[in-house]
Amino acid sequence: MCGIAGIVDIEGNQRIERQLPLLRRMNDLLRHRGPDEDGIFHDERVGLAHRRLAIIDLGEGQQPMFSSDGKAVIVFNGEIYNFRDLRQQLESLGHDFRTHSDTETILCAWQQWGEECVHRLRGMFAFVIYDMDRGVVFLCRDRLGIKPLYYAVTRDGLLLFGSEMKSLQVHPSVSATISETAVENYFVLGYVPAPLSILEDVRKLEAGTCLKVDLNARRVGEPVRYWDVDLSPAETLSGRSIDDIGHELIERLQEAVSLRLIAEVPLGAFLSGGIDSSAVVAMMSRLSDEPVKTCSIGFDVRDFDETEYARMVAERYGTDHVERLVDPDDFVLVDRLMDYYDEPFADSSSLPTYRVCQLARERVTVALSGDGGDENFIGYRRYRWHIGEERIRSLLPYPLRRVLFGLAGTLYPKMDWAPRFLRAKSTLNSLSLESIQAYLQTVSILPLDAYRKLFRKGFLRRLDGETALERFRSIARSSGLEEPARMIQYLDFKTYLPEDILTKVDRASMAHSLEVRVPLLDHVFVSWVAKIPSTLKLKGREGKYVFKKALEPLLPNEVLYRAKMGFGVPIGRWFRGPLAEELRRRVLGERLLDSGVFDDRYLQTIVSQHQSGIRDHASTLWALMMYDQFLERAERT
Repeated sequence: MCGIAGIVDIEGNQRIERQLPLLRRMNDLLRHRGPDEDGIFHDERVGLAHRRLAIIDLGEGQQPMFSSDGKAVIVFNGEIYNFRDLRQQLESLGHDFRTHSDTETILCAWQQWGEECVHRLRGMFAFVIYDMDRGVVFLCRDRLGIKPLYYAVTRDGLLLFGSEMKSLQVHPSVSATISETAVENYFVLGYVPAPLSILEDVRKLEAGTCLKVDLNARRVGEPVRYWDVDLSPAETLSGRSIDDIGHELIERLQEAVSLRLIAEVPLGAFLSGGIDSSAVVAMMSRLSDEPVKTCSIGFDVRDFDETEYARMVAERYGTDHVERLVDPDDFVLVDRLMDYYDEPFADSSSLPTYRVCQLARERVTVALSGDGGDENFIGYRRYRWHIGEERIRSLLPYPLRRVLFGLAGTLYPKMDWAPRFLRAKSTLNSLSLESIQAYLQTVSILPLDAYRKLFRKGFLRRLDGETALERFRSIARSSGLEEPARMIQYLDFKTYLPEDILTKVDRASMAHSLEVRVPLLDHVFVSWVAKIPSTLKLKGREGKYVFKKALEPLLPNEVLYRAKMGFGVPIGRWFRGPLAEELRRRVLGERLLDSGVFDDRYLQTIVSQHQSGIRDHASTLWALMMYDQFLERAERT
């Protein structure tokens, strides 16, 4: 895993050598992503920089790397798992190789197939190729968005890119102006979704897209999508038995895991005790002659602790297992988060994710994770709730539902303190909404009534309809899907998975120079699983049904069929205890009150209600704290 950065003179007016001190600074800021080596290339129009975490071909994989004819050069972050097969194919076509690295394979594939080469790559990647012969700079990000890539086209004719936004921010051509659209999206979703970034001048290259700069024409093209998850139903799997599908599922998962065991450094796995990480460890154990190195993070509060289940799997497969008990009041990391994420990021599970990556890095350089299982197999509880609500929505026309359930939701009391089955207010409100808006409310960290109160009216008017809701509606329209289960899976593949889950893992792992591989997000595996009928993924109240049935011979039932636990921290309790003063200082401080975004009285109300125990505003307050930290960091830089 690595860090990449670069400067491209689009218009040919600025010699890149004058930009070299800035390019070196951009690269230095990514040292945590690649502490082993660094390199810089430049000519008159293009400068490329690289920080290397050596995983494959330790002696010969240095970057920037040139093609054998010297006409193309690449910087690359990620791993190409089928590079050996590609290399054989390219050698048969006359290409000469000087190294054994996957990086050189991408270069040769580019020279053989041009932009179409990306369709042949199987792995996680963000890379930039400078083809001097064709006068082209080509940027590309992997299909599922496992590896990040930020870019900016500046007013003085430069294209800047980097693995993290901090590397672009040091360039004086990048304005510190905050995107109000991104702010609204952040407070609804808890993250800033691509292609937005928190800064007006910076964009994220979306998952499954590429971008080309034509140096001869002095032009930057629009991002082009080369791949998208296809969740349309398939007749090929609908007639097969669940046992038959389950057997093939295990074979395909084992192949995806096998591809990710290629490394010349110590390799292990996260083992949370959940189904997905346990399945990955089971596959690794079947493929390895040595005990798999596994690690778990535990908590001294039972509601947050899964170590007993991780231990069951570790004992079953004889893994070399370590676990560390972490105090769930691990709020000492709060002040550090913004240094890792650059943008406001409100998923509090970033704290334990940081800790498990820290633990893993003490023993290995590469770790496999189970991310992607819930999106693939309809595993989240919210899927079940949404599908159930859709059945009710189908019985009543929208105008009637809006009035009937809207009134009921208004009258029903908000009872955060009550047992879950009595907290019906959000369900009633959801039933009054159309489908996409209702799902957005399900995943939103900001309740609908809070949305209308948190922001100043002038702020919302300035957005002119560029909201998180419109973003979700646009994604839904582009999907062409009608089945509710597949529609919300698609929404998560396009938003929550790449911009929350994978961003969290990337930043936490790179903070410790750890490479994390995600076999459940192998695009070949994802494409096949997408065709399994939804009724086999969610059967009654049982999510991941077909996955669990397939894993029954391999994992204990106590792991497969227990209630799902979140990988979270008790932020609500923190805000009434050790973080009470910090909360008031940040949420009611000058930075937020002077930002022109928030209603001052509402901020005071939610802090008071939460700390008195009247209402639970933990998610909104955490998002506000993280945003204040972002503003504080922006003042310092």
